[in-house]
Amino acid sequence: EVQLVESGGGLVQPGGSLRLSCTFSGDTLSDYSMGWVRQAPGKGLEWVSRISAAGTPTYYVDSVKGRFTISRDNAKNTILLQMNSLKTDDSAVYYCATAPGMLYRGQGTQVTVSS
Repeated sequence: EVQLVESGGGLVQPGGSLRLSCTFSGDTLSDYSMGWVRQAPGKGLEWVSRISAAGTPTYYVDSVKGRFTISRDNAKNTILLQMNSLKTDDSAVYYCATAPGMLYRGQGTQVTVSS
């Protein structure tokens, strides 16, 4: 069975950067489109970004365009999310998930943007 483990979250000041990493195991990563979803307190799940099995095309929610970059390394079974110019509204639990239906999802990593 597919397992996803996220890392890289933490506390950062507004304007700062974080890089989230997701380690994939249990199947062949190159068979899956992948993505990152987030959930802020009191809100529902929101797709932040997705990347196709081959690496393109990619998708970003409007609120993160130009600030976040998703990438993947199928040989290393890794999906990355580089987050720059972070805002307080980016605070949430971030989950790595298979796309588009989130059949598999990790346990999440907390991102807190605060001064």
